[in-house]
Amino acid sequence: MPVRNRFGTAAAIALMTTASAVLLAACGPDNSDPGSAAPSATGSAAPGTAAPGGGAHSGSPAPGGKEVNGTSAANHLTISTGTKTVAMNGTTVDFGTVVRDLAWSPDGKKVVFVNGDGDLVTANPDGSGKSTLAKAPSGEAWSHPTWQHAAKGPSGDSVPNETERYNNIVFAAAKGGVLRLATVPAKGGTVADLTPHNSEGGDAGSEPQPPQTGNTWANAGGQQAEIAYANTPADEVYIYDDYIRPATQDIGKGSQPALSADGRAIVFVRSVNGHDHLFTRATEHGKSAEKDLTPSATTDYTEPAWSPDGKTVAARTPDGVSTVPADGSAAPAQVSTIKGLPSYRP
Repeated sequence: MPVRNRFGTAAAIALMTTASAVLLAACGPDNSDPGSAAPSATGSAAPGTAAPGGGAHSGSPAPGGKEVNGTSAANHLTISTGTKTVAMNGTTVDFGTVVRDLAWSPDGKKVVFVNGDGDLVTANPDGSGKSTLAKAPSGEAWSHPTWQHAAKGPSGDSVPNETERYNNIVFAAAKGGVLRLATVPAKGGTVADLTPHNSEGGDAGSEPQPPQTGNTWANAGGQQAEIAYANTPADEVYIYDDYIRPATQDIGKGSQPALSADGRAIVFVRSVNGHDHLFTRATEHGKSAEKDLTPSATTDYTEPAWSPDGKTVAARTPDGVSTVPADGSAAPAQVSTIKGLPSYRP
């Protein structure tokens, strides 16, 4: 079953990240000292710790209604709220413009997001150095950008020319009710449609071709330019890889996928018994066993993100952000009362 119609279009996805967060005093997002993250200016819990009483499924706010930031340089977690501020390193950073659907570059030195005008923008982690990559045409809504990259060849060797070739931003575009994936060079340039297709195992056209419209929620991972995405009409999750030859892998029913940093695992959302659950599985062909990370869910877990080491998955809940071990060894625990899209800085 799909995530309930909150995510029916790319525009709806963008609106999901506009939930207001309590604004905190901003300071620089220095990520160099994992032990020095400052606590929230109004919070009552140390960064990276769960809200008191906010264990698995509880959704409990901090005592007295105080906001718990939950981000730190040590846990790499960041939260974009659809406002001008982004939670990171135990505080919030004012970007001076609306930030929706923030995602990090592979080296953690840049962010990409959709601004209040609906355009694609890159910036430094402290909000400086903003650059508009592309302006959305009138009547077209862009959402959920991701940083496609290729750093390694199939044998593990560095491939500089491929690294440059795949230094792109992939995002969802919606116009006239039609969803599609689009791409633009990370340094700026011409926007083009990304057209997933499948020529693996035979001549071009001999394999079933994936849908070209209805595609949304792109998420890059791995070292060879892999892109996970969801197809809304089919309620399916796919992985597209054109690094060697075009191939599209159907992962199964779900939405809002995210690839791990090594590209070996995927997490996605699927509705079960009236709640949105988090599922993981390996990305290799033939390894289809799935694991439900939230089998006892009494709330919705959506918009998942992998930690850089692949050991933790963060997800949005109605009460903030929770994390859960990627191996399913423990129940989810609320770490932040800030409501927004979680992401991890590499």
